[in-house]
Amino acid sequence: MIDERIAYKAMTSRDPRFDGVFFVGVTSTGIYCRPVCTVKSPKPENCLFFESAEAAEKAAFRPCLRCRPELAPGQAPVDNAHRIAHLMVQRIHEGLADEGAGLEEIAAEFGISSRQLRRIVQQELGVSPIELLQTRRLLLAKQLLTETKLPVIDVAFASGFSSLRRFNDAFSTRYRMPPTRLRKEAAGNVAAIDASDTSVLQLGYRPPYDWEGTLAFLRGRCIRDVEHVTEDSYARTVRIGKHAGWVRVKHAPQKNALLVEFTHSLTPVLPALLGRLRNLFDLAARPDLIAEHLGKDELLRKSVENHPGLRVPGAFDGFEMAIRAILGQQITVKAATTIACRFAEAFGEEIHTPIPELSKLSPLPAKVAAATVDDVAKLGIVSARSASIIALAKAYHSGFLILDAGSNPEAAIAKLVELPGIGQWTAHYIAMRALRWPDAFPKEDIAVRNKLGGVSAKQAEAMSQAWRPWRSYAVLHVWRSL
Repeated sequence: MIDERIAYKAMTSRDPRFDGVFFVGVTSTGIYCRPVCTVKSPKPENCLFFESAEAAEKAAFRPCLRCRPELAPGQAPVDNAHRIAHLMVQRIHEGLADEGAGLEEIAAEFGISSRQLRRIVQQELGVSPIELLQTRRLLLAKQLLTETKLPVIDVAFASGFSSLRRFNDAFSTRYRMPPTRLRKEAAGNVAAIDASDTSVLQLGYRPPYDWEGTLAFLRGRCIRDVEHVTEDSYARTVRIGKHAGWVRVKHAPQKNALLVEFTHSLTPVLPALLGRLRNLFDLAARPDLIAEHLGKDELLRKSVENHPGLRVPGAFDGFEMAIRAILGQQITVKAATTIACRFAEAFGEEIHTPIPELSKLSPLPAKVAAATVDDVAKLGIVSARSASIIALAKAYHSGFLILDAGSNPEAAIAKLVELPGIGQWTAHYIAMRALRWPDAFPKEDIAVRNKLGGVSAKQAEAMSQAWRPWRSYAVLHVWRSL
């Protein structure tokens, strides 16, 4: 329940920390905005407050063309109901959920019925899953029409509509204008970098954002030929389903956003691409809440003050991340990265890009699953670890193991530790990054145990309770402070 008095004060202050926390519908105009919108503040009696863009649109409000609600950062999951709703949003972002089978699949992952799932989404977001799906499609379409020069028919399919007619009908009904009119109004606002083979989109976040720290983390773990990190950008090759290409991400601090340049070969899987990048750069985090909570701990206070906006870098690809975690067992980050580069060279496929440093696609689970222990071991990986990698690839390829962001972390960790050579540290590290679990805690980590006074893993687990539900961020603060 939103306290309207507090929400109105937050809106009139235009505090960016409230961006995406709520939306305001203005009854005198029929338009809804982000609380950071620069238009003249409406009178309190003309304001209705909503917890999501979907709820505002369900109430017949249209999105503001100035602040653009589709750019507002999302909400971080903190409990099971939030996590289920967040996973539903994630699957819609990635184009993996539809009106039928997608709901059943997500419900089965959490051991609930599709009816319960619909009720949770309705309670958490104020709309039904189908309404959520429709709004997300339309907001993505609106962003593509505003920020790119993609043909309208490509925008329709990239947004998840099955036909141009359905797209035109839905867009005109919801926004009271045809898509072509918005495209004309947006002419001249398309980013200068837009070219025949690439387009650029914005992904918003809640400030502050520790961009330098995130890039440094990714740079130290960069897989040669698959990824490339410069002083101001992150780039990598991409394969999603049958579609391949590359992306490059830069920071736009004045917009509180990341700029994503993507090849048009990835347009058919754009929702999945953007969802993966949101995970990789932890764009749904609430740095204000996390810092306020962790800053109360005297062990973390200095790091929280020195690293405002610290993020937990996620994973662009869950399988790739899990392989990295296994390779990193009991060796340094630098040594693990060296081996990961060899692994990608041996099992990855060639791809041509205009960026000389990007020439390999990340290895496919099927190819790794078909390898022998000797095939992997000859790369300088001990036999036991090679067997662990192959077992992981088989479990992932068969569908036994799901490493999608927002998946049930407890269930995934239980399945991971069943595999040979994977212990609690590795499983929790995978949960932290691939599953985007904000409360993962690798209690065996020697740096964390030393920070807590050289305690045992069991003692570390007990002492970490004060950091919940943000233990993943606490661990990153410990690592950053070394």
